[in-house]
Amino acid sequence: MTALRTFNAVLGRDIFVTGRELPSFLAQVVIQPFFTLFIFGKVLTQIGFVQGNFSEVLLPGVVALNGFLGALQNTTLPLVLDFSWTREIEDRLLAPMPIAMVAVEKMVFGAMRGLLAAILMIPIGFAILGLTWPASSLPLVLVVLVLGSLAGAAIGMVIGTSVPPRRINIMFAVILTPLMFTGSTQFPWSSLNDDLLWFKVVCALNPLTYASEAMRAVLLPNSQNIALWISLLVLVGAIGLFGAIGVRGFMRRALD
Repeated sequence: MTALRTFNAVLGRDIFVTGRELPSFLAQVVIQPFFTLFIFGKVLTQIGFVQGNFSEVLLPGVVALNGFLGALQNTTLPLVLDFSWTREIEDRLLAPMPIAMVAVEKMVFGAMRGLLAAILMIPIGFAILGLTWPASSLPLVLVVLVLGSLAGAAIGMVIGTSVPPRRINIMFAVILTPLMFTGSTQFPWSSLNDDLLWFKVVCALNPLTYASEAMRAVLLPNSQNIALWISLLVLVGAIGLFGAIGVRGFMRRALD
C-alpha cells in the first residue's frame, strides 16, 4: 500500500506540474496537427486536390497520431533530461516504491499527456473541418485513444532509455518522422495496393497504424479497415512488449 500511495503522489505531482506548464504544453501538441488538418483537410479539399470525404478519413488518423506521438515525446524527453542533465530521476528512485513502478509512472504520465493531446484535437478538428462524431461512438473512441497513448508511451520508454542524450536530436529525425508517415494516419491501410506492397508491410509493423485504423473502424464502420478486434489486440500486445523492454532498460539505466 505504501508503494501505491507513493505512486499516486508522484503521479499527482507530475499532473500538477503539467497544469503550471499548460501554455507551453498546448503549443507543443496543438500547432502541428492544427495546420495538418487545416492544409490537408480544409485547403486541399476546397481547391479540389483531394476528395470531399478525405477529411472524414484524416481526422481520426490525426487524433490518433496526436495521442500516440504526444505520449511518446512526453515519455522520451523527460527521461533523457532526468538521466543526463537534471538528474531528477535520483529523487524518484529514493521514493519508497520499486524501481519498476517509477518506470510505470513515467509511462502512465506520458500516456495521460498524450491522451489529453488527442482529446484536445477532437473539437479543434470539428471546428476546422465541420465534422461531428456520433455520441454513441465516443466511449469506444476513448478506449482506442487510451490504448494508443499507452503504446506510444511504452515506445517512448524504450527510446528514452536506449538513445544517448547527445543523439536525441538525431532520434527525432530517424525514428519519429518514419513513425508519423508509416502510421496510416492520412490514408486507410487497406487502400494500399499491390504496387505498394512493401510500404503496406512497413505500415503494418508500426503500432500507430492500428491506432489509426481502430479509430476509423469505430467512426467509419462502413469503410474498409483492419478489424477493430485485431487493432485493439495489436495495441495491447505493443503495450506489453515495448513496456517490458522499456522497464528493463529503465532499471538498467537507474542501476548504472
